[in-house]
Amino acid sequence: MLSVRPKVAELVFQLYGRSLHPELFVVHQTQKVARGDYEAKIDITSDGHLVTWKYGDFLLSEVTTSALHPLPERRRHFSARLRGSRHERMECREGVVYEVDFQLESVEPEVIWTFQQELADGAEQGLGQGGLLHRFDSSGRIAMGAMSFINVESRDRSLFVQAFHTFPDDYAIVRSQSRFTILR
Repeated sequence: MLSVRPKVAELVFQLYGRSLHPELFVVHQTQKVARGDYEAKIDITSDGHLVTWKYGDFLLSEVTTSALHPLPERRRHFSARLRGSRHERMECREGVVYEVDFQLESVEPEVIWTFQQELADGAEQGLGQGGLLHRFDSSGRIAMGAMSFINVESRDRSLFVQAFHTFPDDYAIVRSQSRFTILR
């Protein structure tokens, strides 16, 4: 099965206070984390990523996906088109704080090639230490396919997820950094 990316102009970043059904996504790589009082599942999907973080009965789901991909509106805390950069912070019940910084960066063609090579080299060293990597097939327009790399750092009271998604056809890189923190 061919696995290519949607157009970067279609992407949205969303946060939900609920789980999202796995059948809504094509998942390429998965990592599970259980630390302290929380657990998380991190997926590289065909459009970007899905992070499902659970602390007791409290659950947050962060997703980068295509705006054309129909997702529920119920219990969606925010939805933002991926344009420029943005910071969000949300203080939740149960003493949880969620923070995210994300940005869409347009780059020159040679930068995307170099970035992907550096990403692949760095990912090979980081895999097994909390990293996920997936190389997508080429769309046919450009010889190189897209890549996703997610670095995960877990502590007893926090989870840090750093994601890089490349879009060679659009000469774009999506970067995000999310932190799920338990204050109590």
